Amino acid sequence: MRVVLFEDGWAELEPLSLTRPTFDLIVGARSLREKQLDAAHALDWGAWVRPWLADVCRLEYSHRPINDLAWLRSQPVLLINGRWLPSEPIDVDEPCVALIGDQIAFAKVTPDCWDGIEESDVEAVLHHLPIRLPNVAASGRMIDRPWDLVEANAAELERDFHVFRARPAMSPRGLAVLGSVDEVWIDPFASIEPMVLIDARNGPIAIDRNATVAAFSRIEGPCYIGPGTQVLGAKLRGGVSLGPQCKIGGEVEASIVHGYANKCHDGFLGHSYVGEWTNLGAGTQSSDLRNDYGEVSVVQQGRSVSTGMRKVGCFVGGHVKTGLGTLLNTGTTIGAFSQVLPAGRFAPKYMPPFSCFANGALREASPIDQLLQTARIAMSRRGRELTPQLETLYRAIELHTAAEKARAIRDSEQRSLRRQAG
Repeated sequence: MRVVLFEDGWAELEPLSLTRPTFDLIVGARSLREKQLDAAHALDWGAWVRPWLADVCRLEYSHRPINDLAWLRSQPVLLINGRWLPSEPIDVDEPCVALIGDQIAFAKVTPDCWDGIEESDVEAVLHHLPIRLPNVAASGRMIDRPWDLVEANAAELERDFHVFRARPAMSPRGLAVLGSVDEVWIDPFASIEPMVLIDARNGPIAIDRNATVAAFSRIEGPCYIGPGTQVLGAKLRGGVSLGPQCKIGGEVEASIVHGYANKCHDGFLGHSYVGEWTNLGAGTQSSDLRNDYGEVSVVQQGRSVSTGMRKVGCFVGGHVKTGLGTLLNTGTTIGAFSQVLPAGRFAPKYMPPFSCFANGALREASPIDQLLQTARIAMSRRGRELTPQLETLYRAIELHTAAEKARAIRDSEQRSLRRQAG
C-alpha cells in the first residue's frame, strides 16, 4: 500500500521544524520518517508538506511525489502523521483512523475520501477523518514539542541498535570497552584512535561509516555517531545522537546534533537539539538545570510553555552561529540564521529567526544576502550546495517571520528601558 507522510502541528516544533518537514526530525539514530516507513513496511511513499517546503522536498526526494493530489487520490493510501513516533508495526486491514488521544497517528483511507476537493482542502479532509471513519487506538507517541525528541532519544537509541546488528562491523576487541562488546557496533570504515574509552554499560554504542573518534574521547551509551562525524577528544555522556558530518568536542549529554553542525571546542551541551549547519563557538555553554531544580519553561513564538521537566537545555535552528564564550540558559530557543555574540551574561531565552544578540541587545541580524553568502561558503566546505530551492525557502522564511522578529526586538527594548528606569 502507498504511504503518504503528512504534517500537522509543525509550528509547535519550532525552531527545529521551520526549515524541514516534521518527519525529517531525528530521534535515536534515525529520522521519524525512517521509523514511520519501517512501521508501515512501505516501498512506495510520498509526502504532503507545507507549500514553501515542497520544492526543497522534491529536490531531496527526487523520485517521490510531493504534494501530488492526483497520486494521492489514485488508490488507497496509508496516511502517517510526520510527528508520530511508532513503537510497533502498523497492522490495519480496513479503512480507519488510529488516534493517540485526539491526534491522528495514521489513517487508512480509500480514494473516495478525496472526491471533489482541491489541494487547499487536504488539511480539512485530514481534520474530519476521525468523524468519517472508525477510530482505533494507535501505539507509540506523538512528538508535540521539541523537548519530546530529546526526552525520547535514549530509549530510541536502544531500539535502533538492531539496525546496526545486521550490518558488517569492525571487532571492538582490543579497544578499551567497559560492559559487553556485543553492545558496541563500529563500521569497518570508521577510525578509532588509541586512548579512547567506550562505555557500553548503560546502553549500546554505534559508530557509523567514516566516523573518526580521536584520542582521549570518552563515549558512553546509548550513543550514535553518524557517518563522517569527528569526535575530537569529547566526553559523550549518554543519550547522544550525532551526525552525519558533525565535528564535536567538549562535553555533550542527552542531546541530538543534526547533520553538518559544529561544536569543535570545549563547552557543555546538555538535553538539547541543535539544527543543521549550526556552529557553536569555542566555550559556548548551555545550562540544562535550573539552580532551584524547578521545571523549565521554553518560549515558543513569544509564548512561555512549561515543559514539565527539570532538565531542558536549548533548541537551536539551522545555520545559527554563536561566538566565543556564549552562555545559553535553560530552555533557550534560537531561531534559524540567528547570531549570538558573547555579552558576559546569558543570551535571551528566545531569539526569533534572523535575529542577532550583540552588546547585550537583541536586534536585526545581518542582511539576508550576507547570511546566505555565509551559508553558501559553509556548505561548499562540506561538498554541499546552497541550491536555488534552499535559497528561495530561506528568503520565504525570513519574510514569514519578520513580524515576529520585530515584536521580539520591540519587547526586548521595552524590558531594557524598564530595567534602566527601575
